[in-house]
Amino acid sequence: MRALGFMLAAVGAIALLPLHAVTAQDIPARLLERVPANMVDSVQRIAQDAAAHGLPVEPLLLKAIEGSAKGVSAERVIAAVRVLAARLGESRNALREAGIPAPSPGAVESGADALNAGLNASQVRDLGRVSRPPYDPVVTLQVVAALTALGVPAPQGVRLMAHMIHAGREPKDLLELPNEVQISMARGATAAEAAEGLDAAQGGQGPQGQQGQQGEGNNPRKP
Repeated sequence: MRALGFMLAAVGAIALLPLHAVTAQDIPARLLERVPANMVDSVQRIAQDAAAHGLPVEPLLLKAIEGSAKGVSAERVIAAVRVLAARLGESRNALREAGIPAPSPGAVESGADALNAGLNASQVRDLGRVSRPPYDPVVTLQVVAALTALGVPAPQGVRLMAHMIHAGREPKDLLELPNEVQISMARGATAAEAAEGLDAAQGGQGPQGQQGQQGEGNNPRKP
């Protein structure tokens, strides 16, 4: 749970800071001397293709650098970078379908994180639709991804977030949801029961309420 807590503590800051814009020309310099030579060309091609399609490149480079630092094989690192690039594209498309014509790099990356956690594109789209100022999709996506990581079914997490927003809760309150779920779990509740209790407190209808906010179920697909 330590990594989960760190992620949530950082979400607020991420939402306020734009990701560093990495151009196609920056990619070789970022990779040289930080990843083995046998993966530089492949990662560079993936990153440059992503940049050409308007996707954020920084997450791809960090994925390659992190994998290399951990001693992961070049083949596995390249595969992971390729999967991440695909999820960034899927996230961007889902957010555009949600009515966000130019999603921020942070929102696109958060959507990819949500997909990796088990949400599907429809659920990312649904979160994008309810994430209007003062609610940042960076925060809503990361929080629901954290809830899913705790064991809350993805449709239930999406529904809970929508109810929190519709109830007019403060954006900072959204960041507390995973902590509140963990507290209930420590008292013996399952993750789903904890989320259901929080949902009921917002006037939700439990597992069968607001079907339109659910998307189409869980989508567990971590590489």
